[in-house]
Amino acid sequence: MSEFDFLYDHKEETTTRFVCFIGKALHRFDLAIMTTTRYYGKKMVIDLQSGRSAVIGPDDLAEEGYLEYAFKLNEEQAQELTEFLSEVIGSIHFTDI
Repeated sequence: MSEFDFLYDHKEETTTRFVCFIGKALHRFDLAIMTTTRYYGKKMVIDLQSGRSAVIGPDDLAEEGYLEYAFKLNEEQAQELTEFLSEVIGSIHFTDI
């Protein structure tokens, strides 16, 4: 038997969108955007170049400095990422109520 004290061990089918684009500031974004029933309707966004990830919803996009912190971006790069993710993230739908 395993010596691990699992808090949860859950498997689920997910949808992942892989997208690569270059913004006006000529910063390249290579992203994997995972849709799942977890995270209260937010999406997991993974920067494939840096390996950084964040669970993001519309409230996170509205929070000043969040993308700069989560993905180590400058203000201009974060603004471009916010513009893109605003089209992708959508509204939050609670699935476990």
